Amino acid sequence: MVLLHVLFEHAAGYALFAVKEVEEIGMLLPQVEGSVLNVAKFDSILRLVAFSPFKSAQSALENVNAVSEGILHEDLKLLLETNMPTKKKKALLGVSDAKIGAAIQEELGYPCQTGGVVAEIMRGIRLHFHSLVKGLNAQSASKAQLGLGHSYSRAKVKFNVNRVDNMIIQSISLLDQLDKDINTFSMRVREWYGYHFPELIKIVSDNYTYCRMAKYIGNRKELNEEKLEGMEEILMDGGKAQAVLDASRSSMGMDISPIDLINIESFSNRVISLSEYRKELQEYLRSKMNQVAPSLSALIGEVVGARLISHAGSLTNLAKYPASTVQILGAEKALFRALKTRGNTPKYGLIFHSTFIGRAAAKNKGRISRYLANKCTIASRIDCFSEVPTSVFGDKLREQVEERLAFYETGEAPRKNIDVMKEALVEATEVAAEIKKKLAKRERKKTKQEKRKREALAAAALGDETIEEPAPKKAKKAIEVDDETEMEPKKKKRKHQVEEVEIEENGVSEVTETKKKKKKKKHQVEDEMGDDEIEEHGPTEMETVLAEQAQPEKKKKKKKVKQGHSTD
Repeated sequence: MVLLHVLFEHAAGYALFAVKEVEEIGMLLPQVEGSVLNVAKFDSILRLVAFSPFKSAQSALENVNAVSEGILHEDLKLLLETNMPTKKKKALLGVSDAKIGAAIQEELGYPCQTGGVVAEIMRGIRLHFHSLVKGLNAQSASKAQLGLGHSYSRAKVKFNVNRVDNMIIQSISLLDQLDKDINTFSMRVREWYGYHFPELIKIVSDNYTYCRMAKYIGNRKELNEEKLEGMEEILMDGGKAQAVLDASRSSMGMDISPIDLINIESFSNRVISLSEYRKELQEYLRSKMNQVAPSLSALIGEVVGARLISHAGSLTNLAKYPASTVQILGAEKALFRALKTRGNTPKYGLIFHSTFIGRAAAKNKGRISRYLANKCTIASRIDCFSEVPTSVFGDKLREQVEERLAFYETGEAPRKNIDVMKEALVEATEVAAEIKKKLAKRERKKTKQEKRKREALAAAALGDETIEEPAPKKAKKAIEVDDETEMEPKKKKRKHQVEEVEIEENGVSEVTETKKKKKKKKHQVEDEMGDDEIEEHGPTEMETVLAEQAQPEKKKKKKKVKQGHSTD
């Protein structure tokens, strides 16, 4: 009797169930379908053998990616080896995906089954899983499913930002739309300004240059030889500029009002700005194509390659197309019309815009288009599936197409494809190694810059903490001493200033100060002398000496008072 086991992959982990009475269930499928909705009946049909929960969200994502790609993960292998019966012939494992079933059968040797009864049992397990596994409720199971679903989708959506072909599709469609709009607007400017200066249309054929000239000239009656240099800069031709000047003097156009001229100039400005933006967009498209599909752009050109990617939907879709589809890509209407009318099918589609088909003779256009489509498919596959895309293969494929063109014209035999691809492989490995080195250097620089930023932030945080902490007592004392030393010279300066002010107010010079010192000495000598000597000198001399002695004492008192105020 063969025992059926069912493997169920859940967001919480792997679960292995053993099904009872396999033969009866296999015979009575309607009963199985009815018992799926009832938990009690469904629980009697099978039992839980083992449940292996995932250790973390990262391990859950790894396991789910492995199951979706049909790879047997180590966790699943361990669960099956420990819990499945040892006799592999008597065991049958039911799985939901045929890929993982084939991987299990190849590595472990257990026969696997999908569909039929297994599909119905899987539906029941999915419905009642939270009740079949102990310790797992419906809320936690739904949370695990939601989290794993988000992480799985995020991992699938993640891609290299520099290799996004969506931007190429949008930019090439915008470029085509701009071409149409600029053509329409410039024709409107020609018609509008042609009423005033109709001869300019024949002289200047380019739309962008015509709009610039219409803006520069304005009223043709005001055009003179002073504006000749400006016209030469715009037209890049002195003869044309002189022809415009001569035509303006003998023009058949009608007069125009200043308001109409203002409107024409503003509209010309818009057309000029659109044309300049178109040039910038073309440069952007060229740079994006060199990043995303360098081989295809080197082979067939950036614009034609971008149109192929846009028509296919993505670079991956273009890489999946055969060469016969790439050859007529863009000529679907002609193909189906030919099939309907049983006429000749088209030989080329979008690749007709490349230079190779135009250079080929009429009888060789179909042959070169088929050969070019073959090389385009190779280039698109190289660009899509290579880790480090380079333009080496595109250059080599372009050389092969050139050699094939020369073979059709002159009969010179081209090189073999094997030899060319060997050379391309050698060069591509060297270029890829150089690119990897550059990328590694950039990553190192980024990591160093991030480390420096982190260290600077950490140092700034430590500096803030030290400022907030109170200063120690010794430091405080040192600060106080420094403050005192700074204050002393300030006080001295203030004293000198006060003395200078007093001297200016009294109007006394430095000579008077020396006289005062001499008088003080005389006064001391007179005190030492006796009363007899005083009588000999007379009363007049005594009074003068006392008067002179009183004046400096008053001045000293004033100075002391003022010094006291200044110190306060």
